[in-house]
Amino acid sequence: MNRRTPHTVNDVMTSTVVAVGLDAQFKEIVAAMRKWRVTAVPVLEGEGRVVGVVSEADLLAKEELRDEEPTMIGQKQHLADYAKAGAVTARDLMSAPAITVAAGATLPRAARLMAEHRVKRLPVVDEQGILKGIVSRSDLLKVFLRTDDDLASEVRRDVVDRFFPVSRGGIRVDVDNGCVTLTGSVRDATLIPVAERLTRAVEGVVDVRCDLVAPMTVDVVPGQ
Repeated sequence: MNRRTPHTVNDVMTSTVVAVGLDAQFKEIVAAMRKWRVTAVPVLEGEGRVVGVVSEADLLAKEELRDEEPTMIGQKQHLADYAKAGAVTARDLMSAPAITVAAGATLPRAARLMAEHRVKRLPVVDEQGILKGIVSRSDLLKVFLRTDDDLASEVRRDVVDRFFPVSRGGIRVDVDNGCVTLTGSVRDATLIPVAERLTRAVEGVVDVRCDLVAPMTVDVVPGQ
């Protein structure tokens, strides 16, 4: 059976990535970000292993603390910020270790990493930590660009045909702007919540309304 889901990071990531080396200078990094319209760049070592990330927030420390008079208390409280304010290379500016994701990771896994670490994008690496691409929040939303017809076909193939091979002819799958409605009669009522859950799990589905019903069964007591 040719199933399309789940998608992985490899399916949606951007393969062309702007990156810098450990010795990249402050102004080089700023220029690269402006030229390529990105807000963060991976920092690479050796043959392309990701060792950190320099973001706009890392660079802004220099500007934020420019006019601030350092005090002993302030220096202790903002030691990392003061260090970055005085840094001139990616080696000292970067946030490390880098939060990365594997190319084969699922999209929910990437989304959870972004949420947990409050980042907008993740370098994508292979088993050796070598940079393969970058995935952003907007990349993770690409699955919601799938057409209604595409979603309907997948729900029918992977949910209806799979779990209701006998009654599938009487089941309708309607999709409107990503919202799926299942209607019809099925033989096994226990499979209805399963069908709803699996339909909701199809990538690109926005919402599910499950109106599937099963015939009532009446237990006959002998002698009555």
